[in-house]
This record gives sequence, C-alpha cells and structure tokens, in this order.
Amino acid sequence: MFLLIGGNSEIGAATARRLRARGERLITTTRRAVHLAADEAFLDLDRLPDDWRPPAGVTAACVFAAIARLAACEADPTGSHRVNVTRTLALAEKLMAEGVYTLFLSTNQVFDGTRPHIPADAPHSPVSAYGRQKAAAEATFKRWIGEGAAVGILRLAKVVSPQMALLRGWRRSLTAGEPIQAFADMRMAPTPIALVAEAIGRMLEDRSPVVAQLTGPEDVSYAETARFIAEEVGANGDLVQEGRAVDNGMPKGAVPLHTTLDSSYLAERYSLETPGPWIVLRAIVGS
Repeated sequence: MFLLIGGNSEIGAATARRLRARGERLITTTRRAVHLAADEAFLDLDRLPDDWRPPAGVTAACVFAAIARLAACEADPTGSHRVNVTRTLALAEKLMAEGVYTLFLSTNQVFDGTRPHIPADAPHSPVSAYGRQKAAAEATFKRWIGEGAAVGILRLAKVVSPQMALLRGWRRSLTAGEPIQAFADMRMAPTPIALVAEAIGRMLEDRSPVVAQLTGPEDVSYAETARFIAEEVGANGDLVQEGRAVDNGMPKGAVPLHTTLDSSYLAERYSLETPGPWIVLRAIVGS
C-alpha cells in the first residue's frame, strides 16, 4: 500500500488518480481535519507529532507536502525551512524506521540554472531560499542513499496541467480579445502532470535508491508560451505584452537561464520522456 503525504496537492491528487486507476491501494494525507474519506488521514507536516507512525501496511510513501512558492520561502525563511527541511527529514526518519520506502520530491531550484540538461550528480548551486532548503534536505537523503537506505529523490521543474491557473487565465483573456502580460525573462521546460504521476508511481513500485530527474527537453520563455497560446486560440499576437520578471519584484531564482534537467534515467528505465514544449502546451491548451 502507498502513502501520499500531501496527496491533495495538484501533483499528489494526479498521482492518486493514476495509482487508483491501476488498482493500487493507497492512503493520502491532508491538513484538512474534517470530512476525511476512508482512504484519507490527517497530517500537518508543520506540526508533526512525536508519536506519528505511518498506517499499517504501507510499503512506500511520497512526500508532496512542502512550501514551494519562491516568494513564500524568501518572505519566511525560518518557517519554510522548518517545513521543507526539519519536519520533512523527521517524517522521512519515521517512515524509514517502519521500513517504508520514501520518495522525496525536489526541484531544479537546487541548481543555479546556468547549464542546460544538468546531470543528476552535479553539485548543488541554489540561489533561492527554496532551492537552498531543498538542497539541504537532499543532502541528507543522498547520505541515506549512500548508506543503503530505502529512499529516493525525484527532481522536477515546471509541471503543467489543464488546471494550471496561469495558462487557463491567458487562454480565457486572449480568447476574449483582452491583453495579457508575459515575462520574457522567465523560462520553463513544461512537463505534463500525467507523466510526472506515472514516474512517481513507477518509482514507488520499484523502491529504487536513486536520484532521478524529469523535465521537458527544451526551455521556452513565458512570453513565447503566451504567443503560442494566442496562435492556438486564433487571437491577435499583439495582445501579448512582454514584461520582465526582474522588473516586477519576482524573488531570487525566478529567472534561471535554464530549467532543463538530464532526464535520461527515467527514459532508459521506464521509457518515460517528456515531449517538446509545443506538443505539451498544445495538449494543455486544447483541453
């Protein structure tokens, strides 16, 4: 049985749907203490009880819960460090003590973004508070992997879905003939959420002690993405007004030159590869 910590997050919920569709048994945790379903359990990672233990029968777990917004981590480095590092590692230790394989979701933000397709074993070089926190947690997980513990790391970058508020808003505005602003200095290598959910499921099944990565193969700017959406919906491309994130108060780490990661491990082991950005975005916009 699988345990999804923070299973009501967007990626967590997508993974839960994927696993249930395959007939897997699982439990998700939530910070919402009321109206729990039969396969839900309450857990607030920021207030992890000393006596917390995973439900009986759990063999593998994935940690989705985190404070992942760059601005939130910059605004409250102490509180976000407590959740993203201290509490996450404490949770992982409790899971490991019960023999539960633990998959830690990390980010391209552990690197500075100066190199494309950066390999999984490259040294950390974070520039944001969020990246430093994830790198700190990763350091312990990597030590555990070296010691033979049943843990793994999966690094992701921009995960996109038909529910992504930014893209939905752009599509709605452009279809209505309304102008939008998109940053030319922000980039992404979009990865479809269904592919991410599949990768997580495969890694939970295999219980492999590995550092894996999954991103799209190519970076595109947010401005290029907006113009592509305009073309897809038949809107005038002039409705897309370019701006710069650095001029709009975006936090450190928001404008890496590259967000792509070397994703060859998952491609070779599971034949999981992210298509090019326009294929991914066309599917998102069309849905």
